[in-house]
Amino acid sequence: MTRTLIRVDGDLTDELMSAFPHLQSTRQRAQTTITGDVEDQEELQGVLNFLTSLGVGVLEVITIPN
Repeated sequence: MTRTLIRVDGDLTDELMSAFPHLQSTRQRAQTTITGDVEDQEELQGVLNFLTSLGVGVLEVITIPN
């Protein structure tokens, strides 16, 4: 598992975040930071594809060292 931070453009609703129950979100002005453990590249790509399909702009993805 890899600890990952995903920063997106905009405030994500609680309803949208419920799609990722294992990830936590922090809202900062007009951005949301999502952090949590991602099993593998396939899961990460699934999260990113879902956000993109909703029109959410992904600003950065960072791997957090253990």
